[in-house]
Amino acid sequence: MREVDCIIVGGGLAGLQAAIQLGRYSAHQVLVIDAGEGRSTLCRTYHNILGFPDGVSGEELRERGRMQAEQTGVSFEKDRIVKAGRHGEMIQLFGTSGTEYRSKTVLLATGLTDRVPDIPGLTPTLGRTVYVCPDCDGYEIQDQRTVLLGSGEPGANMAMILIQRTNDLLYINHEQAPISAELHRSMKEAGVRYLEAAVQEVQQIEDGHITGVLTEDGQIFESERGFIAFGGNRVHYELAEQLGAVIADNKHVEADPRSLQAANNVWIAGDLGLHAEQATVAMGEGSIAAIWIHKALQQMTKDSR
Repeated sequence: MREVDCIIVGGGLAGLQAAIQLGRYSAHQVLVIDAGEGRSTLCRTYHNILGFPDGVSGEELRERGRMQAEQTGVSFEKDRIVKAGRHGEMIQLFGTSGTEYRSKTVLLATGLTDRVPDIPGLTPTLGRTVYVCPDCDGYEIQDQRTVLLGSGEPGANMAMILIQRTNDLLYINHEQAPISAELHRSMKEAGVRYLEAAVQEVQQIEDGHITGVLTEDGQIFESERGFIAFGGNRVHYELAEQLGAVIADNKHVEADPRSLQAANNVWIAGDLGLHAEQATVAMGEGSIAAIWIHKALQQMTKDSR
């Protein structure tokens, strides 16, 4: 069993920024537990982060962030936390490794997992020329020939956002899920081309640059950029729920808007919360949560004297 002052569950951008902030107080034992997955492991080029005008990969940011946190004394453990509970004043976390962890405070930065169908050629393009977030990467498709791969209404709603960026947009309803007549009409009026067809392959050249998609009937649709919107993304809310947090209808976790505290001695940061799902937002929230965790740990020290 390991016992520390703060455990951060999730080593993505929110968790790493929190670790750096907490480590720099030089007053707490901080442990980051990470399974090595998450959105940032897939993104090959972030273009909307301060200081990286030519882009930076999620893997590079994670590598740099871990090194920066370790320099302040933060520890890291590779494990997947699958259960949470309380033991007196301590929070208990249990990993698939069989290890039990205990901590005075916990920051949950467990994020979400996008639903991405197993289409050959798609994964290598993600975060390079095929995107998931119009706020983060709508700029990347400006006036570009773009194909949107999606399912039913989640894809149709995304199409209505993306058509503001390019007038050359094709939405392929890969799963051929139903769309309301009203949305069909809106897409047509906005200039979105629409096709119901299963995608057999995402075609690309070296380094994840999409060139088009091949549908099951043998048609090839050329493209310079792509987006996906399949809906049904999985929010990793279970640990928060087990520790007493309020879970919204969409499975994101509710928290105090100022401190990001979600339950007694439990904070959240990143895509787990109810807000825009952006890397820069996640990083900012990591810092905010860490500041309040520091305050809480200081108060615990005073109360114990």
